[in-house]
Amino acid sequence: MKIEEVKSTTKTARVSAHTHVKGLGLDPQSGLASPIGSGLVGQEKAREACGVVVDLIRSKKMAGRALLLAGAPGTGKTALALGISQELGPKVPFCPMVGSEVFSSEVKKTEVLMEHFRRAIGLRIRESKEVYEGEVIELTVEEAEDPLGGYGRTISHVVIGLKTTKGTKTLRLDPSIHDSLSKEGVSVGDVIYIEANSGAVKRVGRSDSFATEFDLEAEEYVPLPKGDVHKKKEVVQDVTLHDLDVANARPQGGRDVMSMMAAMGKPKKTEITDKLRTEINRVVNRYIDQGVAELVPGVLFVDEVHMLDIECFTYLNRSLESSLSPIVIFATNRGVCKIRGTDILAPHGVPVDLLDRMLIVRTIPYSPEEMMQIMAIRASVEGIETDESALKALGEVGTRTSLRYTVQMLTPARILAETCGRTAVSDEDIREVDGLFFDGKASAKLLAASEGYMK
Repeated sequence: MKIEEVKSTTKTARVSAHTHVKGLGLDPQSGLASPIGSGLVGQEKAREACGVVVDLIRSKKMAGRALLLAGAPGTGKTALALGISQELGPKVPFCPMVGSEVFSSEVKKTEVLMEHFRRAIGLRIRESKEVYEGEVIELTVEEAEDPLGGYGRTISHVVIGLKTTKGTKTLRLDPSIHDSLSKEGVSVGDVIYIEANSGAVKRVGRSDSFATEFDLEAEEYVPLPKGDVHKKKEVVQDVTLHDLDVANARPQGGRDVMSMMAAMGKPKKTEITDKLRTEINRVVNRYIDQGVAELVPGVLFVDEVHMLDIECFTYLNRSLESSLSPIVIFATNRGVCKIRGTDILAPHGVPVDLLDRMLIVRTIPYSPEEMMQIMAIRASVEGIETDESALKALGEVGTRTSLRYTVQMLTPARILAETCGRTAVSDEDIREVDGLFFDGKASAKLLAASEGYMK
């Protein structure tokens, strides 16, 4: 006798650097930031500013607005951007990218930027479908003589009677639907629905008025549909403009040899022409004017914006002025530095004319108390038990080094505690880990004092 355990199908998500961020932690009424909320600690002014940006995005009235998150490394710039994404929810497109992603050997830099711009703009298409739904009370196939002659007979049309709680309707259907009915195995007493536009037939189950019959087969009984036989249903579909670009740039099909070889070959990354994009924009605008579709401007998040060069910045100036443009959030940890591709010094490594278009949000370094609270949140997310003394030690190490270094100390400290036979991490484990590893600042100090490794 074989007995097997059924494994759980629940998704085992890996813990990443920002798993604990669940939103911006703002008060729904006043919009003020609480000291600790939704996994974020401190940075009240920056969080409140981001809350205003979330409202700006939700209003859908502003296109091409830019926000710059500026601050030292490890002060929560990426966490704030992810908080904005969580606040907006899954229906609003959020497209993250890093400045260095634009440098590709196959595609132009401007093409990569434009692709991400289009990914960050959603389109909600509303489509109404006409559906006939009910229990089959009559099903007759009417035949006629074959027009081509001979002794064969062909199906001229199918007559089907459908019943709901409100009434009955007899439909005369095209002979092509007969194949769908046969494939689904529809018989009198079944509950079905037929799409008027496409002619698709779906058998829902057997009507529950036949449930008293002693059938051998396991049949699914469904109640008699409510309302009229003829119904109108609205289907909502969410796509991004990039999805539309790709679908039209690579038309599928074709039975010739070249089409077959192209389908089999390695798909090379191709550029989408401006002509095609203009055409798609025209169609999208027509849909919006007709009320069929609704534009959902999302967020493009560009981290390490100082990695972009002067060509990308001039292209961004033009892209931000477009009517089909998302809200763009930039993040950088640079002060005054050279604009890439030039010898010009500029704040944050961004040209002044682009900085003029931005609202700048500053993130400030964390205090030891805030670091302790962040470490407590991280420890609970990672499932690590910590003492109060360990959190205090982590706060002290964090002020001397950086928040990122202290986050990385947690797991080695847990391993040391387990080796010593303890479940909770203590301050001794933290000090031992700090002695075993160097942080970036300590390593730089050592290299400055010595002649370095390179001779």
